[in-house]
Amino acid sequence: MYLQWDWLCLGVLIISSVTAEIEDKGTLDSNVEVEDFDKQSQEADVDRDKSSLEVVYQTPKPTGEVYFTETFDGVLAGWVLSKTKKEDTDENISKYDGKWEVEELKENTVPGDRGLVLKSVAKHHAISAMLTKEFIFDDKPLIVQYEVNFQEGIDCGGAYIKLLSSSNDLNLEYFFDKTPYTIMFGPDKCGEDYKLHFIFRHKNPKTGEYDEKHAKRPDVDLKKFYLDKKTHLYTLVLKPDDTFEILIDQLVVSKGSLLEDMVPPVNPHKEIDDPSDKKPDDWDERPKIPDPNAVKPDDWDEDEPSKIEDPDAVKPEGWLDDEPQYVPDPNAEKPKDWDEEMDGEWEAPQIPNPKCEAAPGCGPWVRPMKNNPNYKGKWKAPLIDNPNYQGIWSPRKIPNPDYFEDSHPFKMTAVSAIGLELWSMTSDIYFDNFIICSEKEVADRWAADGWGLKKLVAGANEPGMFTQLLTAAEDHPWLWVLYILTLALPVGLGVLFCWPTKKTDEDIDFKKPDISKPITRGELDQEGEELDDDEIELEEEKENEDTAEDEDEGEEEENDIADTSQEEGDKLNKSSSEDEVKEANEDTGYGDGPLKSVHKRRVRKD
Repeated sequence: MYLQWDWLCLGVLIISSVTAEIEDKGTLDSNVEVEDFDKQSQEADVDRDKSSLEVVYQTPKPTGEVYFTETFDGVLAGWVLSKTKKEDTDENISKYDGKWEVEELKENTVPGDRGLVLKSVAKHHAISAMLTKEFIFDDKPLIVQYEVNFQEGIDCGGAYIKLLSSSNDLNLEYFFDKTPYTIMFGPDKCGEDYKLHFIFRHKNPKTGEYDEKHAKRPDVDLKKFYLDKKTHLYTLVLKPDDTFEILIDQLVVSKGSLLEDMVPPVNPHKEIDDPSDKKPDDWDERPKIPDPNAVKPDDWDEDEPSKIEDPDAVKPEGWLDDEPQYVPDPNAEKPKDWDEEMDGEWEAPQIPNPKCEAAPGCGPWVRPMKNNPNYKGKWKAPLIDNPNYQGIWSPRKIPNPDYFEDSHPFKMTAVSAIGLELWSMTSDIYFDNFIICSEKEVADRWAADGWGLKKLVAGANEPGMFTQLLTAAEDHPWLWVLYILTLALPVGLGVLFCWPTKKTDEDIDFKKPDISKPITRGELDQEGEELDDDEIELEEEKENEDTAEDEDEGEEEENDIADTSQEEGDKLNKSSSEDEVKEANEDTGYGDGPLKSVHKRRVRKD
């Protein structure tokens, strides 16, 4: 019984661990930090059972100071399509003639909520708009946030935005890939390379030239965000203390310092290798050299082959030496259009010899090869430490003539416009709810009124748990093992504890009580008479053994014994009958005492 309870506890623990592991798979990696979401975004608790058609949508409105907002719910005003061409590209595809449309989502539609959709495939797209007011990198954070939905997935293409640098000659009609920008941010994917760009152009204070600085790749798996066909929220936060954060769906997926976590680094190295320094000709970088004093042994034979024929091998019985391994196909026919003058003499194709199928082999038998025990190969002197070793040479360091130190790279070039300059092999990329501001609370409220509503509608329209489990198993086949264990353990435990076990003969013999057959009063009386007869016969035999001299005395004693025996027999029969009836009643369950066996007693009078 204790063993069964141990199995039950073990099954409960396994089921609990499986459930916890499946639930943990639905979360992001442990290094993803959850950003505090504004409590105001949870004021409207939408019922999960409601359809998206029952949601009442209202265009989000900013609650604080903003530099740019766009919801695409009204007239597409302020956006300018590029009329220029992409440089260094084939003339057929150099034009920015990709089409844009303003429309609702294909799935999980929120009535009245529309977005900007990239429609063309294998074309260049460029569209831009001026900010409400210029953003100057001073003492306020920069927050850039917008939504993206890859409605058809993504094969190769981007969904990033560019914050265009302020300049007097900025003309949005000529916006193209070479237009100066300050920040580029957003998702990009080609092949199996999933990226989330954060690039800023840093101005060299010495030369005045701009270099691109790339943030290190996030440690989070981005694949699910690009292929699940859901709307995701991308947020970039730049702070005046030269730090940054990148968020997806209000979750921090990457953060770091502009001074330490950009590639290449903002500030160059103080020292560089001297380009004029050269390695001396006699510089020895070899840590080991052949021993010059080593001599090849006299018995070292370099001519021995590595493989030799096995002299112990024996040709298998039944080997067909005279049969070739391949023979012409007897069923092959020369094609009707075969021209021997052009194609040469026709020969039937070769097929495996059918006679060789049952035999161990065909053709001339050759001994198999084996490793040569005498093979040593070419002799080489053993290696010893190089007494002249000088280490790996490296050029000497000199001060970097281009060195500078920018201790505050947050002070970037001001931005005055936002643009999308994209190439994609997938259509229907959806953009919505752009906002540029300096307060995180404003961006969170904006996200709650737009993306938060889309997320709730998508959640209400999601399939049931069974469908989600099947989908998860398609991505992670090893989950099938957990599913089977989860279903099999309760069934196995139920059979173990609830199914009746078959009793063995030993169990039956062990548990069967030794109960005698009940005896009735008539049977007891009959047994008493039989006892009297037996006693009389015994007495008669004894009398025959007596001598004739004592015949008279024996007769008197016999009469006395018979009378006495009769009286004692009557008493005994009566007592025995009562005892046996009582014991029989106890054996059959009519009495209150314990079960006992009935034993016959024979009385003999000596």
